[in-house]
Amino acid sequence: MTVLYVDGDACPVRDEVYRLADRLGLPVFVVSNGSRPIRPTGRANVQLIIVAARPDAADDWIADRITSADVCVTADIPLASRCLAKAARAVAPNGKHWTADNIGNALAGRELSRHLRELGVGSAGAPPFSKRDRAHFLSALDVVVQAALRQTD
Repeated sequence: MTVLYVDGDACPVRDEVYRLADRLGLPVFVVSNGSRPIRPTGRANVQLIIVAARPDAADDWIADRITSADVCVTADIPLASRCLAKAARAVAPNGKHWTADNIGNALAGRELSRHLRELGVGSAGAPPFSKRDRAHFLSALDVVVQAALRQTD
């Protein structure tokens, strides 16, 4: 069975994940270190998991449990890479489908951005999240989940 894992801290698309999971009858684990409160959903198929407030605790929890039949929703490029290493699928909240073909460049870009920040070269940050972004994400998530479901049939 396909399980959806959500890197819950600062995830702007949890409601979209819940709607898709409800429609397809899939379980969801929303994993957070508790730094930002997440309200319980009241859905039987959604479990909120609070992990230790240490760096990468949520990532570790997800990476330790995800399988090739599962999907992770995360903007965290290293976590997406760890999921891909276990043959799972990963999609970012902006709808970007992480693959073996694009994760290496994303990791390199992330490292370059980190280095530039250390040098004091700032960035404007992420643009505001729009309805179009949500629709794009939901479409991408549906494609990725349907592929995972076909694999497990």
